[in-house]
Amino acid sequence: MIDDDTTPDAGPDAAGAPENAAPDTAPPKDTRAGFVALIGVPNAGKSTLLNSLVGTKVSIVSRKVQTTRALVRGIAMEGNAQIVLVDTPGIFAPKRRLDRAMVTSAWSGAADADAVCLLIDARKGVDEEVEAILTRMPELKRPKYLVLNKIDLMARERLLALAAALHERVKFERIFMISALTGDGVDDLRRELAGRMPPSPWLYPEDQVSDAPLRMLAAEITREKIYDRLHEELPYSSTVETDQWQVRPDGSVRIEQTIFVERESQRSIVLGKGGQTIKAIGQAARIDIAEAAETKVHLFLFVKVRENWADDPERYREMGLEFPRG
Repeated sequence: MIDDDTTPDAGPDAAGAPENAAPDTAPPKDTRAGFVALIGVPNAGKSTLLNSLVGTKVSIVSRKVQTTRALVRGIAMEGNAQIVLVDTPGIFAPKRRLDRAMVTSAWSGAADADAVCLLIDARKGVDEEVEAILTRMPELKRPKYLVLNKIDLMARERLLALAAALHERVKFERIFMISALTGDGVDDLRRELAGRMPPSPWLYPEDQVSDAPLRMLAAEITREKIYDRLHEELPYSSTVETDQWQVRPDGSVRIEQTIFVERESQRSIVLGKGGQTIKAIGQAARIDIAEAAETKVHLFLFVKVRENWADDPERYREMGLEFPRG
């Protein structure tokens, strides 16, 4: 167990703010609302783009591939339109049961959306994984947008040639060239998606930025910090669960989380010498969780070995994934 209680208090105005607070004013007339799926291969920048469109962190970002495991929804406002953005797991050739569940979840999210954005890392262009997605794109009977990301790292001539070649393959409504990291081009994309949303009352309060419960977001934040700290050392097969979320009389929150790994050797890696690694993970996670919860956080982390957790149906339910049989 580790608790390094150093997170600054978010302030008396933020403490105890309800997770789904109702907006102060009634929504305007003639509102629009709908869903947009962000699809692409792992590390195309979908989570970074989601956070940029929403304007705050709602999906974890990591150098480690396949970080997003379930459908993460962020809520962006643009004028009288509410855009519910679905950050899907990266689409790749699945090898394991968890892989299959993630890819199925991604295509399901795309099929159910009002519009689909295919995000491609412009530097890498069309590789085997992108080719597989392009082949299936015509199956999606939804308006489709091509979003070329990381344009700040490429020459304009190459970008234009790539865009033209991709448009020959799939008839996109429009092509956007952006940098999700810097925000370049993101406002134009948000405005376009807002205009695409169907007439509808808003689906969430105006000030809500995600439909993920804070317990789940807190677990995802800690998982992000594990990957940041142990990118090379720790295998992909680790997960985090929030076991306890207790609001204290002073408005602060006591959170207990368990980090599950598959082998004892992995547990030692997460703990680190003298517990220094897990202490650093806890410190980094607590800052982001406190910002999301808008209150002071007391975070306690535990590390347990759970062999073959990726074959446990209960873990899939925790992540909002359908358990693949066979």
